[in-house]
Amino acid sequence: MLITKTFHDVSSKLDNGRPIRIFVVSPVVPNYPQAKFPGVVCFSEIYQVTGPVERFAGQIASQGFVVACPSSYHEFEGPEAIPYDNEGGIGTRQAPSYRDDLHSHLLLCQIEKSVAAYDEDCTLSVDLLVSLPNCNGRIAATGMCLGGHLAFRAAFDPRVLSSVCFFATDVHSATLGKGKNDDSLARVHKGDMTGKGELVMIFGKQDTHVPREGRDLIRKTVEDANVLCSFLEVQAQHAFIRDESSKGRWDAALTRSLFTFMMEVFERTIGRDLGPRVDKGEKVEHVC
Repeated sequence: MLITKTFHDVSSKLDNGRPIRIFVVSPVVPNYPQAKFPGVVCFSEIYQVTGPVERFAGQIASQGFVVACPSSYHEFEGPEAIPYDNEGGIGTRQAPSYRDDLHSHLLLCQIEKSVAAYDEDCTLSVDLLVSLPNCNGRIAATGMCLGGHLAFRAAFDPRVLSSVCFFATDVHSATLGKGKNDDSLARVHKGDMTGKGELVMIFGKQDTHVPREGRDLIRKTVEDANVLCSFLEVQAQHAFIRDESSKGRWDAALTRSLFTFMMEVFERTIGRDLGPRVDKGEKVEHVC
């Protein structure tokens, strides 16, 4: 399916005068100008909408979904992608109010952006999708690294019918955003995700950012809260789906397999209108 790319600059209450740019990748079916598609919010890693993120979004869009990619650090940065240069050298961007060391600048963005601001970005992205004439209003979310955590939090929004989260960081440690005291797992424990959309958590077993203890905590918390969740642990490191500057971690074959898995979830949850989920509490029959 063909795709087109555009963007929308959207104002917010928490933007310090700087709107958020949301990139939109849309499918196009020639001779069907009124076609409508489900929507997906695709949250990026800390480097904003880089080439790998844009290509990932494009692949989703080519399957028949309108994809919105928000620029996470619009309060501090322009909408452009931030270079993959965190080796301790000087970054290629210059911002007079911050240190030239790019990695330190990214850390500053992470420290200064509040959880409420991240949540507002999600709300604005979903709002934008449902307002688009080519979107049918059925919404899912996905993301990688930081974006995986944001896709996880998107599952609190009842409009988001499924979230597929790739190697979500900081969920287990509750260290997202300003003050590093986010309430993601606390809200799950309270039941804020129960009875809402379907959740998929995907981690590499060699991911040094989310150790086994952290993965176990996430799995236990969502399962104890009766969240409809699939939990996948694969033989991979962090950032294994990044096809650029992955530092030797990219696994193309595994990425393709998990992309297919994600598409099954999206096709089932937002590609078709099955009506509301009704859990009758029926026990699974033990048969051979």
